[in-house]
Amino acid sequence: MATKQRGRPRSFDREAALERATMAFWEHGYETTSITDLTDAMGIGAPSLYAAFGDKKTLFAEVVESYAVRYGSFGARALDEEPTARAGFTRLLTETATVFTDPSHPRGCLMICAAVNCATPEVENALRERREANIAGFESRIRADMATGELPPDTDPSALARFIGAIIQGMSQQARDGATGAALQGVADTAMRAWPA
Repeated sequence: MATKQRGRPRSFDREAALERATMAFWEHGYETTSITDLTDAMGIGAPSLYAAFGDKKTLFAEVVESYAVRYGSFGARALDEEPTARAGFTRLLTETATVFTDPSHPRGCLMICAAVNCATPEVENALRERREANIAGFESRIRADMATGELPPDTDPSALARFIGAIIQGMSQQARDGATGAALQGVADTAMRAWPA
């Protein structure tokens, strides 16, 4: 009687599976991406998904963290590396136009797109908190330039930060609707013409 030989266990590339989950959530949003969609995209069974990542909410939280580092960190770099807020936001919006229309991944911003029609309060709140943290970071950078006299003292830092946030959110939706990088660059250029003199 032949003994059944066990084959070498298939290796599981957790990072590759996480990247495929990111693409699924980015393309379809949180609410409409099912466990079946995720297992199909990730190439694993449901038990493996639960064992490696926990439930859908836990997986999505990890996806958001990964996305923020891999795809979303350009904004913070622009604001940190440029000498003025104006230069930082100009670069941020220019890179937004490029990243949001990059054909190598879904269009727009996952943190904006995934929140559309989200009916899971914990997920909706977590995404809102991230977006609000971005606005707070924008405001902080604007206030720093006000303190050095780079921006006029009558600048409304909160309104200007929210204006930039609204432009980015609009660019995300326009990218989803098929706007080109050049069209979004036009939006970025127009937005920066409203920058305080």
